[in-house]
Amino acid sequence: VPRMAHAWLCSPRNLLDMDTFSKSDPVVVLFVQGSGSSEWKEFGRTEVIDNTLNPDFVRKFVLDYYFEEKQNLRFDPLGSHSAVLGMQDFLGQAFVALGEVIGSQRGRLERALTGVPGKRCGTILLLAEELSNCRDIVTMQLCANKLDKKDFFGKSDPFLVFYRSNEDGTFTICHKTEVVKNTLNPVWQPFTIPVRALCNGDYDRTVKIDVYDWDRDGSHDFIGEFATSYRELSRAQSQFTVYEVRWGAWGDNWGTPHTGADPLLHLQVLNPRKKCKKKKYVNSGTVTLLSFSVESEFTFVDYIRGGTQLNFTVAIDFTASNGMPSHPTSLHYASPYQLSAYALALKAVGEIIQDYDSDKLFPAYGFGAKLPPDGKISHQFPLNNNADNPSCAGIEGVLESYLQSLRTVQLYGPTNFAPVINQVAGAAAQVTDGSQYHVLLIITDGVISDMLQTKEAIVTASALPMSIIIVGVGPAEFEAMEELDGDEVRVSSRGRYAERDIVQFVPFRDYVDDSGNQVLSMARLAKDVLAEIPEQLLSYMKTRDIKPRRADP
Repeated sequence: VPRMAHAWLCSPRNLLDMDTFSKSDPVVVLFVQGSGSSEWKEFGRTEVIDNTLNPDFVRKFVLDYYFEEKQNLRFDPLGSHSAVLGMQDFLGQAFVALGEVIGSQRGRLERALTGVPGKRCGTILLLAEELSNCRDIVTMQLCANKLDKKDFFGKSDPFLVFYRSNEDGTFTICHKTEVVKNTLNPVWQPFTIPVRALCNGDYDRTVKIDVYDWDRDGSHDFIGEFATSYRELSRAQSQFTVYEVRWGAWGDNWGTPHTGADPLLHLQVLNPRKKCKKKKYVNSGTVTLLSFSVESEFTFVDYIRGGTQLNFTVAIDFTASNGMPSHPTSLHYASPYQLSAYALALKAVGEIIQDYDSDKLFPAYGFGAKLPPDGKISHQFPLNNNADNPSCAGIEGVLESYLQSLRTVQLYGPTNFAPVINQVAGAAAQVTDGSQYHVLLIITDGVISDMLQTKEAIVTASALPMSIIIVGVGPAEFEAMEELDGDEVRVSSRGRYAERDIVQFVPFRDYVDDSGNQVLSMARLAKDVLAEIPEQLLSYMKTRDIKPRRADP
């Protein structure tokens, strides 16, 4: 599922001048590369702007954005009016990952144009703008008055059913209120619903509401119906806002009605059958809108563009069960032609997440090894052998340090996760205002040895701005990892449950492609392990009521 569609504006600067008697007439062609593919396909092109080396194109490229995928783009500025690519002057090209631009400050990135030997080709400024797709959430409260009596021995037990109208004239149920027992004048609890669920973002689309009397056997009695629209409801909101300012009849929280205040909107409940049968029929009661408020639903991109940084930490299993690194059967073995499973998993995940980390410095640890010179067992040693600064420069720096550690430490055991989880949790606890979010990648081969301590560490970490990705390599059974994943049952420790689901586990073997297409396999791996990160980040922000910071204009 795309996180959001984005419109891309591009503005080349100081382009090559390929025309003899005037400046170039540039157009920019966008090429996209499929996931796991090396082939570039044309996605679209801007308009042509005559006689300029600094064009500001109006035409936008609209692309779906997927956090969990590496979306490679290529921008080729070309000169001349010919529609045939080969007949146009090549003015350079720029390569960029979509995530790089999303993760850059204010969603703007300037990249040098290259490709013409011995010449400066200028630059291209890229701007990504998130397209609105109606992310508002409505909270409303309704009550009813003088509804028809349906029960023989008592009054009605009314509830409301909301329906969204579809393009083909049919209706789809989108909300149902609770039942209020034994009353003809019910007041329902406030409820929240996304605007896109209520009207699919079309403010004038009909919203039909049925009123029923609840029956225990499920054969609920129809009381009546009425229709409205989001626009009608929102107008009531604006009228009410003016009323609040003028008369002060409502409290500071204007979404909460106070006794004696005028309602926002009266709507009659009609029963078509009764209306046909009875000449003097007026209605079956009225429904009143008591309160109506709208809030925006923030997205992952809102936080990234507001400055939230993803801090990526790696922890690699150095236990003896992996096998001697120099032996071809070892999970750490890297041939001259192929990386080890550990290195492949690290590259697949790291190359995507690094786009959202401004300094590209990644703390990297090993666990389960004996360290020189005294052979002391460590479950949290820096791969770069620098305890004061365990950060490596980029994913390539992490890989270098990992390979160097394989040559200097002795694989041993046991397999303990808790120390490194607590290490990252300690860093996450330092900044909890939403400006930093930590992602820990653990790559391991086997059965965990400190399950109780790890559960305790995860429960504690679930209250902090962090997520944990576990990639299992090798043929072992990973039942314990599935338990930590918490998709079915929330992780608990000593009676405490994790506040959020923060762990995602995948077995590496599920992504080994029989065809040998390593690039495609790793793209699928990264996609699956990273897919939950945006929602996990949002869940932390929502539970702490942290709103995105406004991006600088």
